[in-house]
Amino acid sequence: MGDFKSIGVVGAGSMGTQMAIAFGTMGLDVSLWDVNDQNVDTALDTISKTDAKSKVTGFHDIHKFTKSLDSSPRKLFMFSITHGQPADSVLDKIKDDLKENDIIIDGGNEFYRNTERRQREMEKKGVHWIGTGVSGGYQAAKRGPSMTPGGNPKALDEVMPLLEKYAAKDGNGHPCVANIGPRGAGHYVKMIHNGIENGMLSTLCEAWSLLRKSLDLPNDQIGKIFEKWNSAGELRGTYLVQIGSEICQRKKTPEGDRRGEGQGDSGYVLDDVLDKVVQDDDDSEGTLFWSIAEAADRHVSAPTNAAGQFLRVASGDRDQRVRAAEKMKIPPPAKGNVKDKEAFIEALRRAVFTSFFCAFCQGLELIARASKDEGWNVDLATVIKVWRAGCIIQEDHIADILQPIFQSAHEPIMNMKLIDEVSAELGKGYSQLQEVVLRGTEWHNHIPSLSASLEYIKYVGGTMLPTQFMEAQMDFFGAHAYDRPGVSGEDPGKAAKGAHHYEWRAP
Repeated sequence: MGDFKSIGVVGAGSMGTQMAIAFGTMGLDVSLWDVNDQNVDTALDTISKTDAKSKVTGFHDIHKFTKSLDSSPRKLFMFSITHGQPADSVLDKIKDDLKENDIIIDGGNEFYRNTERRQREMEKKGVHWIGTGVSGGYQAAKRGPSMTPGGNPKALDEVMPLLEKYAAKDGNGHPCVANIGPRGAGHYVKMIHNGIENGMLSTLCEAWSLLRKSLDLPNDQIGKIFEKWNSAGELRGTYLVQIGSEICQRKKTPEGDRRGEGQGDSGYVLDDVLDKVVQDDDDSEGTLFWSIAEAADRHVSAPTNAAGQFLRVASGDRDQRVRAAEKMKIPPPAKGNVKDKEAFIEALRRAVFTSFFCAFCQGLELIARASKDEGWNVDLATVIKVWRAGCIIQEDHIADILQPIFQSAHEPIMNMKLIDEVSAELGKGYSQLQEVVLRGTEWHNHIPSLSASLEYIKYVGGTMLPTQFMEAQMDFFGAHAYDRPGVSGEDPGKAAKGAHHYEWRAP
């Protein structure tokens, strides 16, 4: 673990508590602080039941917390707190306690520009701020997450032995952590990871809805289907499919747990979950919005991931939806009539994989674009390697396709669809994706990311887009100009203003 014998964890929520347990189990002396004293006390009670209890000390006073790390040649912190103002507030409280060569690892889901601002501020004191994406949720925080650190290369080299020991390990025992690049590169990659995650989450919940509400399959049978999908084929080793299989098969108990699970002799815990996601509404999660805003800003088409985000946004305010539903009278998801259920389930499996691959293409193209724009030199092979285990978007087949291609590439790949293996997979899944979208539409089911993926494949690989008409209209009202088909230098030409303007109507 290098020269580090102790670490200060800022944030005693579910993530920070599990991190403290992990670091204590690894042999580090852990100091734990949170702005809420009760969080520290609750965390210590949880930790007291683990092997790390003798290694973790909780603090209510932040200056006593930082002073507890003075015995080391330099202080090392792991921040596990909400993005934005909370991190600035903590930094303001401890900045006078910091000295040259101290290192702060920011493990929160932070906007990369905030990371870069803090890095510049800390550089004046000789303190290193490492923006580190941490993926896998609170369970992985204890067992070992996937991590994407970025910042000063010398500081990264110094903390890497510790991070490698802590990180999840892939099937070959390699740690799922690496130096992603300078400045905000690490947090940027995690931000896009979460955008991909959103597209995948939306795709899979849409698949569940088709199976549950239109094919009328019981949850435990759906769980078995997901289990089968996860065991072999294109969806093997997909974390979200795997946990989906567990969720679907978790039955209620007569006593319940007096928290989220209601009491019952039949039915599933999933039955007790309301159809709303609120992290976007309460601003506790920013990476998803940022990833979609970045796609628009950097001119990268990302409809699969954007559709998943807008589904979440619409879901959050259920009161508004209930009131709108009373007025709009939209039919609810209907029972579907298919002659061969097994054939449709197989088409759905392939459609889900194809939509997952679309989500990856969109995210990786955004990382490639940002890396070029910012001069980060992010290695996509390294990104895929880090995503091999411990992270939410783990998908073995996609990783097996992409990693060797990125490793052998002689220059950055900006368009994933120009990779033969990728275009072949997307083309192969087109008909199944089309069938699922047609059926889903017919059955009034909700398919935002699946349908967005279908349209994405159609228009990124299409040469007869309706934008021909759009271009004419924009030239009509704005004299935007256009290029002509089949004219050398104009077709295909550059992504730039056209050579011709036509006076459609005299001004």
